[in-house]
Amino acid sequence: MTDPIDPGGERMRMQGKSVLITGAAQGQGRNHAVAMARAGADIIAVDTCRQLDIVTYRMGTEEALADTARMVEAAGRRVHAARVDVRDRHGLEDAIAAGVKRIGGLDIVIANASICTVQPHYEVTDEIWQTTLDVNLTGVWNTCAASIPHLDATGGGNIVITGSTASTVGLPFYTPYVASKHALVGLCRSLALELSQRNIRVNMINPTGVDTPQGHSQVLPDLLSGRPDLAPIFVNSLPVERIEVSDVTHALMYLASDDARYVTGIVLPVDAGSTIR
Repeated sequence: MTDPIDPGGERMRMQGKSVLITGAAQGQGRNHAVAMARAGADIIAVDTCRQLDIVTYRMGTEEALADTARMVEAAGRRVHAARVDVRDRHGLEDAIAAGVKRIGGLDIVIANASICTVQPHYEVTDEIWQTTLDVNLTGVWNTCAASIPHLDATGGGNIVITGSTASTVGLPFYTPYVASKHALVGLCRSLALELSQRNIRVNMINPTGVDTPQGHSQVLPDLLSGRPDLAPIFVNSLPVERIEVSDVTHALMYLASDDARYVTGIVLPVDAGSTIR
């Protein structure tokens, strides 16, 4: 079995780059952080480090964020870890400024933090709706807005937003999540246009279900048992139920690397063919 945090080979060098990653305590965020560190980058790792009431799967903790930081340091790179909620614009600004001061500059931003709930539409409460949009959409906006001045100060850079197949197609029982992820496509493309003259690229990566705590719903199978006609929507074309975090990381490493220096405003699916069905 290959290393799940393989940075993708010599062509994905990140030597001397400074990278901000939100949602870095576990899952995709941790994998991205450690892979980039192994490829030569210094890391600003951010996570809310608390469990939200509406979220049923395990979220990141302070201990998990500290583990991510130790893994980055074990790769021989510098790290600034901060506990901050992406909904807190000022908190993000302070954390990013402190990280930039410690590791010097900012070149790459990975707006990765998100949450997901699964329920029929009539069980979507005001709290579920608003919290999902606040984290998944406003949180990405806050991350971008707080980072752009630092990217500007280094003469450019790039932003990669974590989307989902839910950014492209409707998914039943995921209505707030789908709404928030669809909106990110417009955010990505609009920022890519505005920031192009400042040499800042903005792209998005849309994975299918990933083998992380968020990617394993305990509720969905029961809901689909009552609506078997909807089950095929969740089936990938390639013969895999879920992809691995490393599959997302490898694609993200390309978008964040200088190999993609003329790639901006794209939505890259890593979805095992789920959205072509």
